[in-house]
Amino acid sequence: MSRLSPLADRVRPTNFDEIAGQSHLFGEKGVLRRMVTRGVIPSMIFFGPPGCGKTTAASIIANQCGKTLHKLNATTASLQDIRDVAKDTESMFSTDGVVLYLDEIQYFNKKQQQSILEYLEDGRITLIASTTENPYYYIYDALLSRCSVFEFKHVEPEAIEKRIMQVTSKEFPEVVLTQDAVTKIANASAGDVRRALTMLEVAISSADPGESSKVLIDGEQVGGLIPSISQSNFDRDGDVHYDLLSGLQKSIRGSDPNAAVFYLARLLEGGDLISPCRRLMVIASEDVGAAYPMAPVIVKACIDSARELGLPEARIPLGNAAVILATAPKSNTTHLAYDAAAADIRSGRGSELPVNLRSPLFKGYKYPHDYPNRWVDQQYLPDDLKDRKYYEFGDNKTEQAAKIYWENIKGKEL
Repeated sequence: MSRLSPLADRVRPTNFDEIAGQSHLFGEKGVLRRMVTRGVIPSMIFFGPPGCGKTTAASIIANQCGKTLHKLNATTASLQDIRDVAKDTESMFSTDGVVLYLDEIQYFNKKQQQSILEYLEDGRITLIASTTENPYYYIYDALLSRCSVFEFKHVEPEAIEKRIMQVTSKEFPEVVLTQDAVTKIANASAGDVRRALTMLEVAISSADPGESSKVLIDGEQVGGLIPSISQSNFDRDGDVHYDLLSGLQKSIRGSDPNAAVFYLARLLEGGDLISPCRRLMVIASEDVGAAYPMAPVIVKACIDSARELGLPEARIPLGNAAVILATAPKSNTTHLAYDAAAADIRSGRGSELPVNLRSPLFKGYKYPHDYPNRWVDQQYLPDDLKDRKYYEFGDNKTEQAAKIYWENIKGKEL
């Protein structure tokens, strides 16, 4: 491979032992390693974040099984490209079978994915497809049922450090990396080996060789290459970003302030201010609700401050909001009441209001302020829903106090 090629491509592993991380797949007891060793290679779908070894693994598998490998990317490939790969199976040079590696398969529509089925069923093609998205959302059932799904995970910093040292020793013997430099590259790569090797290559190419035969790269030099915005791996329009927001809400709902602050930091360090602000406002009413009625007011004040300040200072009021919500009592009674009422409306019930609520006469309506304790017993719900109970008092202090108050006023248990 040309020296001008990116470092990550030049040093791509050629066997399972060289793959960084993914021990659950390629370690001594890894499931894929055992399958390939036994000569078993079904059609497969690899899913996981970028730079975790999916493409490399496909190449190694095809090579170890003695099969011809064709690579296509679904962002640019067409049905004709699939047909051309199938034609290769008719060649005398492909008697051991063909492996089609289809990257970013989520960009193939249903018709394109279905076009692959006939070649899988008659054995002409073994498919290895990869995606950074959840395959159960983006790949159609007919194709999914014919493939084994394997998850690739973010590579741990320790494994990336080891790979950095291996590559440096082999490709750049004149370079000396301090441990601080190696650690910073590994941590900044966010589990992406390709990103780590790219950073290594940039650090080496920008280093000052000086008069010594050795080139020293320390943590300070590497730090200058790392942007202040975290490279935590999420796409604002993709599953990872949604999962971070979901993690924020579930942590607050579960009253875990430590996890709440962590997920908030992941979002803010990734440069996203708007999404966590919106989610915190939802949480204040959905998960805290009537248990602490001031929560929406406090959170709105924190969010207004955050938007006025901008990042990085916005982290301070938003961190305050996240901790307050996580440690506040919880109740979902009010939005459950609304959902129950909305379900009745969608089913066609409650279309006719009681006479005492209808204009222009409001016949029989009793004005509560004219009665003791500003309450009088009368019907408000439509006749077909008059005995319906949507709201149930929560067991928190605030709602229980309200329950006791109204039981005393109304003279009956609510």
